[in-house]
Amino acid sequence: MGKAKKTRKFAAVKRVIASKDARVKQAKANNTNNTVKQVQKKDTDLVREMPQVSAALFFQYNQNLAPPYQILIDTNFINFSIQKKIDLFRGLMDSLYAKCVPIITDCVMAELEKLGPRYRIALRIARDEKVERVKCSHKGTYADDCIMQRIMQHKCFIVATNDADLKRRIRKVPGVPILSVGSHSYVVERLPENGF
Repeated sequence: MGKAKKTRKFAAVKRVIASKDARVKQAKANNTNNTVKQVQKKDTDLVREMPQVSAALFFQYNQNLAPPYQILIDTNFINFSIQKKIDLFRGLMDSLYAKCVPIITDCVMAELEKLGPRYRIALRIARDEKVERVKCSHKGTYADDCIMQRIMQHKCFIVATNDADLKRRIRKVPGVPILSVGSHSYVVERLPENGF
């Protein structure tokens, strides 16, 4: 037996506007006028002032970074350390060959508390007495913005994170190294060589 032909319902068919329609011509005319105005506006906008860079930076070399290193730790860095079975304190000392002071802000702590009982080991590590706590003065508990604000104010931190978006934001700030969890150890990105 053959298939019976089904007719389409009335409202199910999409209607297409013809290219010669007056509405299409009007929209194209408006777009060309807007692009000309935008090009003229871009030509008149010139950079009048450059953002001020820290005095500690010299050719992208941060002179504020010296042992003992102060390391701002993100939520996912602790979680990845637990997954890869890396001891946080020993791993930091092995990767940087110096004494390290792990620092956790209030926002990161709040993020860990929000994650619930599945992340209780990470919360226990964050509450360790070896980890220094830093108070936040801003509203909200978004850890990425908090970390970005800290490194913009003070260029003396190394940021420990595995978050791709946060890494992308940090790379735009000169002189701030990034520490992330590799396969079996921590990986340091953009740490300057000591020329002392």
